[in-house]
Amino acid sequence: MLLRLSLLLTSIGFTSSLGLAMAPPKTVRLEKKLEKHGDVRVDPYLWLHDRQNPKVIQHLKDENAYTEFVLKDTEKLQTKLYEEIKGRIEKNDQSAPYSHHGYAYYTRTEGEGEYPIYCRRKGAMEGPEEILVNGNVRARGNKYFAMTAPSLSPDERYMAYAVDTQGRRFYTIEVYDRKTGKRVLSLEKTKGNFEWAEDSKTLVYARQDPTTLRSYQILRRTLGDLKSELIHEEKDNTFELSISKSLSERLLFINATSTTTSEVRFLPTDKVKSTPTLVQQRVRGLEYSVEDGGDRLIILTNSNAQNFQVMETTRDKPGMAHWKTLVAHSPQILIEGLEVFDSHIVLNQREGGLSRLRILSRKDGSVRDIPFQEAAYVVSPYINAEYDTKDYLYAYQSLTRPNTVYAWDFAAQQSREIKQTKVNNYDPNAYATERVMVKARDGVDVPVSLVYKKGLQKNGKNPALIYGYGSYGFSMEPSFRSARASLLDRGFVFAIAHIRGGSEMGRAWYESGKLLNKKNTFHDFIDCSQWLIDQGFTSPDHLYAMGGSAGGLLMGTIINLRPDLYKGVIAQVPFVDVVSSMLDETIPLTTGEYDEWGDPRKKEFYDYMKSYSPYDNVKDQKYPHMLVTTGLHDSQVQYWEPAKWVAKLRDHNKAPTSILLRTNLTAGHGGASGRFAVIKEVAQEYAFMLKLEGLTL
Repeated sequence: MLLRLSLLLTSIGFTSSLGLAMAPPKTVRLEKKLEKHGDVRVDPYLWLHDRQNPKVIQHLKDENAYTEFVLKDTEKLQTKLYEEIKGRIEKNDQSAPYSHHGYAYYTRTEGEGEYPIYCRRKGAMEGPEEILVNGNVRARGNKYFAMTAPSLSPDERYMAYAVDTQGRRFYTIEVYDRKTGKRVLSLEKTKGNFEWAEDSKTLVYARQDPTTLRSYQILRRTLGDLKSELIHEEKDNTFELSISKSLSERLLFINATSTTTSEVRFLPTDKVKSTPTLVQQRVRGLEYSVEDGGDRLIILTNSNAQNFQVMETTRDKPGMAHWKTLVAHSPQILIEGLEVFDSHIVLNQREGGLSRLRILSRKDGSVRDIPFQEAAYVVSPYINAEYDTKDYLYAYQSLTRPNTVYAWDFAAQQSREIKQTKVNNYDPNAYATERVMVKARDGVDVPVSLVYKKGLQKNGKNPALIYGYGSYGFSMEPSFRSARASLLDRGFVFAIAHIRGGSEMGRAWYESGKLLNKKNTFHDFIDCSQWLIDQGFTSPDHLYAMGGSAGGLLMGTIINLRPDLYKGVIAQVPFVDVVSSMLDETIPLTTGEYDEWGDPRKKEFYDYMKSYSPYDNVKDQKYPHMLVTTGLHDSQVQYWEPAKWVAKLRDHNKAPTSILLRTNLTAGHGGASGRFAVIKEVAQEYAFMLKLEGLTL
């Protein structure tokens, strides 16, 4: 039975189900003038930047207490949602295995365990199980825990993996002697990015700057040595470094990347003390990545190719003057990545807004696309760890279909299913999906993916949640989430707006939603929201919006522009103080993102940023209900941005709506760690919307 909740919300406080009122925390105002280009901004909450100040931590705790109070009457609903979502997860499950050097590697989960257990078996899963690392055991004593998959040295004597126990994405690389079980090396404050050299005793890894978290050095450490040796250092603070190993295991690549430019060097894995070979000196706007193709290098690049093309050259003549076209550029097809095998090259492409896989034979040049049938889906590479292989592993899912791993047989040119993720208490046939094109205000067609329960009536009374991101060229895929069924089964429509700033429709789609074109992102989302209303899917009294990180910037901007369109908004770890953050070079990510948002040290970009920055554009008007989330240790978007924003929204809000802040005091950008712990946060976010809909069951 559905119960209607009576929400008694006043401008000074909100009433709980017990009839008791509690005022929101009063944030102390200490006005600070910020001047740039002759323009003065006033920030009354700059003091919240000091995470060492006990008053700041107490303020965040007070905000958490207030949020819990306002949502106290949803505690039973949150518990129900938690158990419901958790019940769809198979507790004792196993991933699809992949092959590497005669072993099948996989992860599995057990019972109430939060973390994966990393295992392998000899042959094709017929041998006895060998547990490499039990994540649940390694995580003991930590409120937050994340680790990379373990990596064995070529002779299998040693095992290395990286762990983060705070959520700030500072990883410690740990190396263990598999004969004794003892830890023989710890490398702190790394990116968690490393590779083994051929000698099985040397690790090559990336080190981060302790303040900006920029990965700026590639070093090598040989077991038994007292210190690491520098291989390469990046002086330009707009670039970051990473290390990768070719699938052939013959080469290590040192990758220097900024938002729009890249530069690659390579080292033979058996000669890591030699000088790295530069492939092509950086040229602003030139992006490229390199793979080992045996007797040649295979290069994916945007050189004279907005949507990228594939080229090749020899190792002794790696510069672009020697690059020859292997797969030509197409205005309709974006090549997002590639994997190079001994016999084939697999291209990860995007056409018409959907991901595709194209198989290119290195023997005869023939091309074959792997076929897919659904209107909206996402396909991506799985773990392919062997250069000489007969099969290619890939993962497929859609808004209604759980993730399924397939193996494509290169010779037979057909797929076979390896493993579909089991989802309990779920019937995919109960739901309908659509993919539509919505005409934005400037005439551009914007794709929208929809899913809802069959039998839905377009009467404007359905609750709907629209999700968006639209930055960095990241495409928001129509992927499967078992938790989403808890909304769909309660009558929700779920929509993904594939707005400009992503790469859904090609590289031009990204270019038209960044820098001085950024407002296209916000307008697209608003126009897609309006379309849902115009088509009768929902109405402003039942429409909700959600976005995280740069998608939180999207949320902050749309509520300044069109607060009347939404009943409620969930902004997860939102990037909302754009101007101040982009002017502060000590904040992680700032210097590397001038090519995404612009450099506000230049007046043109400063003025444009300020015209949409959510924090700078809060004004006296009626705002929708808001649930804003953050993590104290967030390295991507500092906790103070959402904290300040919530305080300022309350200062100016003219509506009797709730504006709530939830801070995870033991996590970072990704929220809680652990497969079940994260569900509690999801359950609270769902309960926030369901309460506003008057739905308690």
